[in-house]
Amino acid sequence: MLPKRIYLVDRKKALVDAWREAFADFENVEAIQGDYFSIHADAMVSPANSFGFMDGGLDKAIRDKLGVSIQEKVQKVILEKYHGELPVGMAEIVETNHAHWRFLVGAPTMRVPENISQTLNAYLSFRAILLAVKRFNESATNQIIQSLLCPGLGTATGRMPPRKCAAQMRVAYNHLYERARIPDFQEIRRVHAKMHRAS
Repeated sequence: MLPKRIYLVDRKKALVDAWREAFADFENVEAIQGDYFSIHADAMVSPANSFGFMDGGLDKAIRDKLGVSIQEKVQKVILEKYHGELPVGMAEIVETNHAHWRFLVGAPTMRVPENISQTLNAYLSFRAILLAVKRFNESATNQIIQSLLCPGLGTATGRMPPRKCAAQMRVAYNHLYERARIPDFQEIRRVHAKMHRAS
């Protein structure tokens, strides 16, 4: 089961406007301009690097808000399940022990801090986030994730253009909310090119 409500939150007007355009057809997705921590949800996304370091930008703010132990939890999972490196396109969920955001979804948008503006990393990251929540909810015996808080993916250090980020996130959303299938290669190429063209 995917989250019933998704909050896309960022301070940048250009990104919020791009989200609103990209997700205009979906009432359960709300784009909000403002402070990331002003919205409470079952789970919060941390768009960190592949090694779980949360020492800069939004990730540092998340660590400061949730406590330094959250980085240790994320890195413990990365070490035990991924041999020390969580690739872009994968995501993991850990508990936070915080009343406002019970879970953190760690989903790298880049292996290390760098320019990812010419990649599909926003798509890969958001797809991984949604898939991780879906699998978590399907196996949960107690609490499930019904609401999700997500920032721009790769739009700060990664320099991903707002419209490209929004377009990639919309494609990921479409794929996860549709029935699972393997499309024909013509469709794959068309969608792939469309995500690269958005800017």
